[in-house]
Amino acid sequence: MKRISRGLMVASFALTAISCSEPLTTRETGAAVGTVGGAAVGGAVGAVVGHPGAGAAVGGVFGLGAGALIGDQIQALQKRQTELEKQLKSSQSELENQRKELERLKKESKEY
Repeated sequence: MKRISRGLMVASFALTAISCSEPLTTRETGAAVGTVGGAAVGGAVGAVVGHPGAGAAVGGVFGLGAGALIGDQIQALQKRQTELEKQLKSSQSELENQRKELERLKKESKEY
């Protein structure tokens, strides 16, 4: 149990040190959450079979990989959403410009 506590303290310290330097990306956040969650589950499973430290280490590695993959997918979706929002704003602006031009042309045609 001491190994798990020590490992989680080291992981917490490392994550705190990393997160203080700059904001974490979605991928990094997913990796961190996956690592901690995986280590916790692995430690619990390992404790049942008598090897909590090994279980936490294995769980942390698998959690890291899974969390990074999930975070990467979420980050890609966020990037795509941002691109679509920019495209929508551009289209709305173009539509407004065309509406104004149409109104101007209607006024000009009434004058003749």
